[in-house]
Amino acid sequence: MVTIEATLLGFAIALVLGLVFALIRQSPNRYISTAMAEIVEFIRSTPLLLQVFFVYFVGPQFGIVIPAWTVGIGVLGIHYAAYCSECYRGGIENVEGGQWEACTALNLSPMRTWRAIILPQAIPPIVPALGNYFIGMFKDTPILAAIAILEMLQQAKNFGANNYRYIEVITMVGFFYLVFSLVASAIVQSVSFWLNRRYHLQ
Repeated sequence: MVTIEATLLGFAIALVLGLVFALIRQSPNRYISTAMAEIVEFIRSTPLLLQVFFVYFVGPQFGIVIPAWTVGIGVLGIHYAAYCSECYRGGIENVEGGQWEACTALNLSPMRTWRAIILPQAIPPIVPALGNYFIGMFKDTPILAAIAILEMLQQAKNFGANNYRYIEVITMVGFFYLVFSLVASAIVQSVSFWLNRRYHLQ
């Protein structure tokens, strides 16, 4: 199903890119960290629909033509990456300062410090927030219909227009959104509980 595929691919991009954004914001170079902070704030402050329209409709004016599906997935991913980066940043900043000092004293490389010490402590507490963004992205996929991506709600509207039976089909779509969100929320809670136990954070 297009809706689920768009959500999974878009959120995969958001998770990876969001972590990259967060790590860049930890740069000791204040110009780099400030620039990244402004980019994140700009993405968060502009509507998702506007971003989709800008890439899809304005891009061709500069010779940049991108398929609708690629635009939809990419913009969803980048938009939510900005929000995910704030989650990552909060998790990283909550790691006790002594952890960094201990890693320095043990002469651990920056890569190993992040991979083995910092991220395992920073990520588990933010899993519920990341899960909320996953559900939010799922509910935002109807926006992709604006650039002719036939996601679930648009298919339901087309079916209703052809058969004059909007009540049944729209109700079914609403029920699916509800069930998917509840199931996703339960999975996120289970993952969060497992991670907290795995890394002895509770």
